[in-house]
Amino acid sequence: MTNQSKKKSALETVHSPEEFFQDDSLTSQLQKFSEIVRDVDADDFWSCLMQTIAEVIRAGSVSLLVFDEKTDKLIVVAATGEGCNILKSEDELLGESVQQKILLNGEPLIVKNIEESVYNAASRERNYKSNSFICYPIIIGNRRIGVFNIADRIDGGVYDKSDLELLDAIMPLLAVIIDRAVLKKKASEFERLSLVDDLTGLLNRRYLEQRLAEEIERSNRYGFPLSFMMIDVDDFKSYNDNFSHPAGDNALQIIGKSLKQTTRGADVAARYGGDEFSVLLPQTTTDEAEIIARRIRKKIEETEFPQRKITISVGIASYTQLICTTQKIIAAADAALYEAKRKGRNNVQVYEKLK
Repeated sequence: MTNQSKKKSALETVHSPEEFFQDDSLTSQLQKFSEIVRDVDADDFWSCLMQTIAEVIRAGSVSLLVFDEKTDKLIVVAATGEGCNILKSEDELLGESVQQKILLNGEPLIVKNIEESVYNAASRERNYKSNSFICYPIIIGNRRIGVFNIADRIDGGVYDKSDLELLDAIMPLLAVIIDRAVLKKKASEFERLSLVDDLTGLLNRRYLEQRLAEEIERSNRYGFPLSFMMIDVDDFKSYNDNFSHPAGDNALQIIGKSLKQTTRGADVAARYGGDEFSVLLPQTTTDEAEIIARRIRKKIEETEFPQRKITISVGIASYTQLICTTQKIIAAADAALYEAKRKGRNNVQVYEKLK
């Protein structure tokens, strides 16, 4: 089955807010949504993301506007549904000043009938089934990323509070995914490299610590689970000494590629420095993080390197009432990593399980 077929199968199981919340926990639903979009290739990322959102929220038309700090304007970067070509050239569902106000205030707007509101009516070329729409801001911490316009409910009905609750649940995850994708699309290579490690192509420590602080703030406020892992390449000094630093650089590139392949769409994999890597896992419990860490460890162990086998040691820490700052969660994951090294390397240790 192709990646696209897998996405379609996953989407077919989610058709309404009621169905979306049927499972035992909100966390499991967020994971389900992450699985849908995690393997999207760069070339079709935006179209697949728009289709996914349209399916989940039952919308005939979805557009994404991203805030451009240079021009201080919202720019349409993706759209799907009736009239998407119109949307891509000029989003006329709302005036730009209204959308910017929504982004600035950070509060979503829901309109039951645009023809009875103070906002512009949609073009007749779109043949909408419904006059109801939602304008939803995308925000990470204090950073304003953009706005979603969601319109033309496919059953001809009206968007209501349950639709906003669904968006509230999935938006933190979507915000991270979109933020990463927008980063890749930035025109200036200098801007991109300031946040990306030039050797491995992973995000760098500067970006990671910024994102970690934002996720901890969200966990402090809402109680969301959060996990973090520190990864160290075992005996890397001997690899460099025996096979040269260029060979070591090549090995780090292979490890970076493996991390990209084994982490999910909303995870933040980064090169922390030297031969150390880290992964931020939003909306992820300790048990779930341990499963992911063991998958990463196994992936590296089974990967063919040009010179010799390479393994990694992994330390995991999760957000708690005591581990509730950037410094504390990094220190806890580092302590677990030290224990993994002490126990012979090539293993995973969890801070909460240390004795």
